[in-house]
Amino acid sequence: MKPLKHSKLLLWTLWVLAMVLIIYYATKISFVFQPLFVLFSTLFIPVLSAGFLFYLLNPLINVMQKLKIKRSYAIILVMFLFLSGATIFIIKTFPILMNQLSDLVANSPAILSDIEVQTKDIALLSPFNNVDLDETLNQLNLSLDAFSKTILSSFTTSISSIVGAIANLTIVLITVPIVLFYMFHDGEKLQLAVTHLFPTRYQKHVFELLHQTNLVITAYISGKGLASIVVAVLIYFGFLIIGLPYTLLLAIVNGFTNLIPYIGPFIGAVPAILVALTISPTTALLVALIVLVVQQLDANFLTPKFVGKSLAIHPLTIIIILLVAGKMLGIIGIIFGVPAFAVIKTIVVYIKNTRIAEEKH
Repeated sequence: MKPLKHSKLLLWTLWVLAMVLIIYYATKISFVFQPLFVLFSTLFIPVLSAGFLFYLLNPLINVMQKLKIKRSYAIILVMFLFLSGATIFIIKTFPILMNQLSDLVANSPAILSDIEVQTKDIALLSPFNNVDLDETLNQLNLSLDAFSKTILSSFTTSISSIVGAIANLTIVLITVPIVLFYMFHDGEKLQLAVTHLFPTRYQKHVFELLHQTNLVITAYISGKGLASIVVAVLIYFGFLIIGLPYTLLLAIVNGFTNLIPYIGPFIGAVPAILVALTISPTTALLVALIVLVVQQLDANFLTPKFVGKSLAIHPLTIIIILLVAGKMLGIIGIIFGVPAFAVIKTIVVYIKNTRIAEEKH
């Protein structure tokens, strides 16, 4: 039997107890950490947005370097193209999006009333003729009038929040390009700087591990981002062909939710189907068909082509990650939970393989 001082179980138990005590006492003096929380919350969105754009656009810079274009020139060219494209997109689409959003909110009572009429017509069909829709809605407390009043009330009382959000968005739009530029310029130096923080005997492993995790993140964000852009464009033209209102808004929603693996397409389809129900059940079926066809194209061609096998994760594991990350961090957790897990998996697998290789020697 091993002495207690050599017991790994005892060692890990003491470490866990120490961490629990540190966390407990930290909660008692949370006011000390308040400035750090403010700093973190202020920098979180700009740094996260810049990081997303870095991994989305950095492959383009790497391609330019392979074409014998100096990295500094490639960075300037990519930044110019990105800022020009973003500016044109905002100028051209932002007014349309705002008009569609305000129109959607203003017409929400009529839209909900139309949905109620359509669902009652559907309930008259033979498979549903025994369902008392009004009684079901009453049991579920789903009064459409109350729901619409709640939406309008929330929209009216949140004007100050909207103004604050616009101010924060302006700050983000100013700071993100600056942070992004320095990420492009000093990204490789940062990897070396992090490597040199570790003892010499570990630096080779740290450098290789950073390289592998960087490849995983790049493959996921650039691949999934590009696939989502293609999905948004295809859905936009599909909705445009069938004459669905709020086409641009609904297409962007579908493209954004496509970043969420597996459940994202279903989330994005719901608003479009609800809007289509205000026209007719046939239009709703056409919307569902368009979304289904585009998502099948994405699942079987776009995502495998762009992302590859960087996320060799079981679908059930992904669902669990989305549930847990969404509960902890909301929409940010849902979007970035899966790539974060992929990075953790890469680190664990690398450490495991390294230890096995060292034991063989």
